[in-house]
Amino acid sequence: MTVAIVAILICVLLAAAISQRIQGTIITLPMVYTVLGLILSSRILGIVNFDLESELVRIVAELTLVLVLATDASRIDVRTLIKDHSLPIRLLGIGLPLMMIFGTIVAAILFAELDFWEAAVLAVILSPTDASLGQAVVTNPRVPVRIRQSLNVESGLNDGIAMPFLLLALSLAVAEENSLGPGYWIGLALAQIGFGVLAGAIIGFLGGRFIEWGQHSGWMSKEFQKISILALALLAFGVAELVGGNGFIAAFVMGVTAANTTRKEDTEMLYEYAEVEVQGLMLLTFMVVFGAVMLPLALDHFTGAMLLYAILSLAMIRFLSVLVSMIGTRVRPVTTVFLGWFGPRGVASILYIFTVLEEDLADEALIYNVVMLTVLISIFVHGITAAPGANWYAKIVEAVVTSDGTEMKEVPEMPVRAISQP
Repeated sequence: MTVAIVAILICVLLAAAISQRIQGTIITLPMVYTVLGLILSSRILGIVNFDLESELVRIVAELTLVLVLATDASRIDVRTLIKDHSLPIRLLGIGLPLMMIFGTIVAAILFAELDFWEAAVLAVILSPTDASLGQAVVTNPRVPVRIRQSLNVESGLNDGIAMPFLLLALSLAVAEENSLGPGYWIGLALAQIGFGVLAGAIIGFLGGRFIEWGQHSGWMSKEFQKISILALALLAFGVAELVGGNGFIAAFVMGVTAANTTRKEDTEMLYEYAEVEVQGLMLLTFMVVFGAVMLPLALDHFTGAMLLYAILSLAMIRFLSVLVSMIGTRVRPVTTVFLGWFGPRGVASILYIFTVLEEDLADEALIYNVVMLTVLISIFVHGITAAPGANWYAKIVEAVVTSDGTEMKEVPEMPVRAISQP
């Protein structure tokens, strides 16, 4: 075992030792792990010196993204979503595309070196939200359940929905720099999307039924029933890659399909068990992949324009997108502000960068640095403001919103993806 691995394990234990104590404070585990990773990196102690192209970093990154996409999707009951959750549908159907559009326009204006489709790549990477970075918001019982669930469901689905848009934007960005022309690259992207969806749907349906049969026939032990979601996610990823599809899309579609074609108790078993593994991988991502490897490479390259874009992405672009998506819902302005602010960027944005690095875009370094800065700011700003922001919003809602107000509508709760259990 190397010194780097030993140091990482010691840091995991140190973070675990304070995990209970920091709950409910302005300090979050992603903040702690990011700082610990940076301390271990070549910038300070020089203990962890993994290359961005190293096999370990790639495995952790890919495994984390596959399981995050699959388990996020498996938490969503599509029938309940359509019937009772109109706000997250608006955030996903209107707000998410607007974040991509507004983000592309702002990136094209601020960064003259980016062509239009490279600007779109940057915008798409920074469009998915990560509610686990502001966990106090989605777990605070004083915040109306409809609002908590809106942020939770949005975060659970927008990372998977954004992936096809990333592939299309990447294909067009590559086409700008390649003699094969846009038709070839768009066709390749559509094939990856199509085969990914097909592989995920088939494996999700058959795998879900297989697990259901195993549970109710008594042939499959409960322990292996619980492990099955991990196997299905990786199987969907692998099969999709073998047939020319995108494995990440397949993992996401597998999660949606398995969760919505099996009995509710089986679905709960799938994501509840996998949640433990996903939490561990997410924390390793913040410490090893982001804090120790990716962030140090970007620290010397941050510029004023990058800082401005990061602030605009986290504040103005997000807020305007939410504002438009909430038109006609009769939610109060304070609710729009609350939903607009709590759209942290985290694991999905970190890991989507690896997809970009595979394509060798001319300006991938700029895209990389902007994403690193935006996520860094989000980890700390959204983490610090989550608990006080949730209490502030709850206090206002309790004072001014009546029991029959739009925000107070009771909706079925879907599970929250958490960095640590509240």
